[in-house]
Amino acid sequence: MSGFELLLREQAPQVLSALVRHYGHFDLAEEAVQEALLAAAQQWPTEGVPDNPRGWLIRVGSRRLTDLLRSESARRRREENAAQLAAPEEFVASGPEIDDPGGRDDTLTLLFLCCHPALSAASQIALTLRAVGGLTTAQIAAAFLVPEATMAQRISRAKRSIKQAGSSFEMPPEAERDERMGAVLHVLYLIFNEGYTASSGTSLHSAELTTEAIRLVRGVRKLLPDDGEVAGLLALMLLTDARRAARTGADGTLIPLAEQDRSKWNRAAIVEGEAMVSDALSRTQLGPYQVQAAIAAVHDTAERADDTDWRQIVALYDVLEQLVDNPMVKLNHAVAVGMAVGPKEGLAVLEPLESDDRMNHRLEAVRAHLLEMSGDTAAARESYLLAARRTTSMPERNYLQSKADRL
Repeated sequence: MSGFELLLREQAPQVLSALVRHYGHFDLAEEAVQEALLAAAQQWPTEGVPDNPRGWLIRVGSRRLTDLLRSESARRRREENAAQLAAPEEFVASGPEIDDPGGRDDTLTLLFLCCHPALSAASQIALTLRAVGGLTTAQIAAAFLVPEATMAQRISRAKRSIKQAGSSFEMPPEAERDERMGAVLHVLYLIFNEGYTASSGTSLHSAELTTEAIRLVRGVRKLLPDDGEVAGLLALMLLTDARRAARTGADGTLIPLAEQDRSKWNRAAIVEGEAMVSDALSRTQLGPYQVQAAIAAVHDTAERADDTDWRQIVALYDVLEQLVDNPMVKLNHAVAVGMAVGPKEGLAVLEPLESDDRMNHRLEAVRAHLLEMSGDTAAARESYLLAARRTTSMPERNYLQSKADRL
């Protein structure tokens, strides 16, 4: 991401916050901000970045929003209200005093709004990337491999749902905040996961999504520096993303963790992530993201795959399973048990997942791995082939097929 693009994405939530605070109308304000960002992308490269980028964006967005409000009101025959909603000249001209009164940062409020419980997970992700991340509809659509028109409809539906729910631009009540914060972190985690291992398509990962997820969580951590789960999630992302350069070969083929060239791992990210999770574990209430980050740290600090402390990883998964009921946790736990104790014991951990309808191709992939370790190559081959048929990711399919072919 270029410095210019980063600047626009950093400004997006603050500009949107200023417009929504002053005018209301989240849906129209978000549209106006997108047009202001587009105007900046077109003008600033040739005219130069203004001295006050945020004020410039607010001024352009305010004018566009005024036009939108007038048009909306005219359609509903409320011209008088439209005139009252028009921005006063001092607002349009002043920028700095409006966009950040008292130095407040409304990014967290925006995240709560975008992750409203009335929205589906897919809508929460799309709206977060657009409203808080500042990505265009085309960029989001490209990242998720769907047509731009489809993504535009998803975002429009999300904004309508928020409007119909009567949500206002304010922090949720104290009683709801922890639960809503969990939803925010989950959405950011889903964005990262989709970027790290794309659910479909020809590429294994999307660096734009992982980078954006990390940037957004860094922003949340600045606002909540003492929240252990925010720190845990950021550490988990850093420790996981640190391996990205070693996960694929020159031709895009998937390289499993045990076979990766660890000299390609991002050591700075590993050091930062390990220090962050260690600090969180020592002084905050334990949470699932912290435990997952601790597991990632055990992997990342092993100089060789053979040096991995699998028994420590098993112990951490034992803790994690007490905190969350998630089939992927059980699946990874089975792998750890297979590596630490033996493949038969790992296969025994898999048994309860057989009837879990949340499972996908990964269950067969893990079963194949453990069966291969146990020496049952015929059964392993069948499981690899079944997993290959079930995945929608081309790199994963090719990898699983190659494992079956070798057997």
